[in-house]
Amino acid sequence: MSPRPRTPLLHWAGALPLVAVVLLALIWGRSLPTALVGVVSLFLAAAVLAAVHHAEVIAHRVGEPFGSLVLAVAVTIIEVALIVTLMVDGGEKSAGLARDTVFAAVMITCNGIVGLCLLIGALKRRVAVFNAEGTGAELASVATLAGLSLVLPSFTTTTPGPQFSGPQLIFAALAALALYGLFVTTQTIRHRDYFLPVTTAGEVIDTEDHADPPSLRVALSSLGLLVLALVAVVGLAKAVSPTIESGVASAGLPSSVVGVVIALLVLLPETIAAVRAARRDRIQTSINLGLGSAMASIGLTIPAVALATIWLKGPLVLGLGASHMVLLALTVVVGTLTVVPGRATLLQGSVHLTLFAAYLVLAVSP
Repeated sequence: MSPRPRTPLLHWAGALPLVAVVLLALIWGRSLPTALVGVVSLFLAAAVLAAVHHAEVIAHRVGEPFGSLVLAVAVTIIEVALIVTLMVDGGEKSAGLARDTVFAAVMITCNGIVGLCLLIGALKRRVAVFNAEGTGAELASVATLAGLSLVLPSFTTTTPGPQFSGPQLIFAALAALALYGLFVTTQTIRHRDYFLPVTTAGEVIDTEDHADPPSLRVALSSLGLLVLALVAVVGLAKAVSPTIESGVASAGLPSSVVGVVIALLVLLPETIAAVRAARRDRIQTSINLGLGSAMASIGLTIPAVALATIWLKGPLVLGLGASHMVLLALTVVVGTLTVVPGRATLLQGSVHLTLFAAYLVLAVSP
């Protein structure tokens, strides 16, 4: 008789979110000394690992692509709350924070996560295989929303600067919500098989042949602990953000680097989960996590920020600069060429990682 699996509360990943949330409550709204920032950072990393664990428990219970969707949506909802909170606290100096964070999320997911997972898959099997139909739909959705929300504001003429007018912002928000809703419906209901992992022969893998899935009680416990872990991740990230901002300023770096750091911290759980999926030869799951997170980031952040402009003071800058537009265009073109064959080699993964490295360099030295 096999031993009963431990419930999440008895697992190391069950205690960490609770401890991290308690720590967050103790330090919330306080100025942290340098030594305490180091301690908070350790708990932040532990909460990230706990979030990944609980996301994998849920994914094992509900299967793909629902498991990837749960983590992407949960992380993005918390990310939106963090962005809006920082914009409220930052005033006019944070006018471009939403743009910087969303664009950073797009580059991290579409080039960093996807490129790394393709590289791992190609090293493991010589060729990383995925479903071109589902991946193409994801990439097309990301490209459309990124173009409407981040590129178009730089060319509109109703208001000066890279900003939308009121009606334009309403349209962008509604379009983002509508496309994201259609994307979720397509991914989970109408064409679910397009987003499932495939074998090297192109056969869809609809079931996993390893351990039995966790019980409903364990899965629900993991869902609650996942939310706690993500709240802790974003809350602790916000707690150390003043240190990040002062460090960025003292180093003479652009303020947009703060958005990059926020996106890197918030997307760390998805990055770890995607790498683990790639190591199990589930490249489509990795891509679902990467591109799905980019889609969720734009589809939920833009409407939330548009709604927040009702009480936010100062302008909302969404339009990208010329260099970032070039990087976005290259990302779309390279991503399309990667997706079409339904398989990728070391070269494609390296190209995506090169674009991600170029983005990081230009973020630090524009």
